[in-house]
Amino acid sequence: MAEFSSPLGRDREFPLSQANFTLIKALAYEWTGIKLSDQKENMIYGRLARRLRALQLNSFDDYCALLQTDDEAEKREFINSITTNLTSFFREPHHFEFLKQQLLPGLISRNQASRKIRIWSAGCSTGEEPHSIAMVVASIPELKHWDVKILATDLDSNVLEQASGGVYSLSRFDAFPAAYKQYVKKSSDTDQVKIADNVRALIRFNQLNLLQAWPMKGAFDIIFCRNVVIYFDLETQRKLFNRYADKLVDKGHLFIGHSENLHKISDRFLGLGRTIYEKIK
Repeated sequence: MAEFSSPLGRDREFPLSQANFTLIKALAYEWTGIKLSDQKENMIYGRLARRLRALQLNSFDDYCALLQTDDEAEKREFINSITTNLTSFFREPHHFEFLKQQLLPGLISRNQASRKIRIWSAGCSTGEEPHSIAMVVASIPELKHWDVKILATDLDSNVLEQASGGVYSLSRFDAFPAAYKQYVKKSSDTDQVKIADNVRALIRFNQLNLLQAWPMKGAFDIIFCRNVVIYFDLETQRKLFNRYADKLVDKGHLFIGHSENLHKISDRFLGLGRTIYEKIK
């Protein structure tokens, strides 16, 4: 098989052929919806080379052969390896300001009969986003006795394990808002910080592939899906946003990432500015 002619190719531990990478891209798209460009070759090589070492394989030919078997454990490891997880607490702070100042007060008025609010953090990574949402909820006294639940899902089972633990390194809190510091506690003998139990109790973490069936039966008032669809092609984005609209209540709200938009992708949402959308149909 012909190898890639990239500058790093000559120094690589494992030869990576064009056929190998073509298969890897096809499986990534089939299993996750992520569309890998040729520019991602070096990144993917670095991540998957770790799997070859762990499995004591000698080549990407061997690894690609393994991926084409029914080895569900390695399929999961492959998905975890190619998934990008970049996040932080209160990332894009205007979203959380809107959530606290406008959206949650509006739901308190609108949902008085049920006293119930449902929120979904889709693509939650290591959990900073759902924990930030939960801190906002916890900071509103009127919601203390409400039935508020936050579902947090991700494709990567490794990051979900970290997220559900609610423990982070101190460095993750360098720019943490002072208003929410009451919801975190630094360990006295380590550089770790733990999220308060009353915040963690609001969240349920589950593994979920967004392209497969969704087991959730009820509708959501709010969905966060930020910096996730940038890895999908347009047709996959259209299908995904249509499914989000189906899972939102009437006039429910969708938050997406700063580099994303719904222009020519979905007509089921009204843009409120700064990547905040309201479902209109």
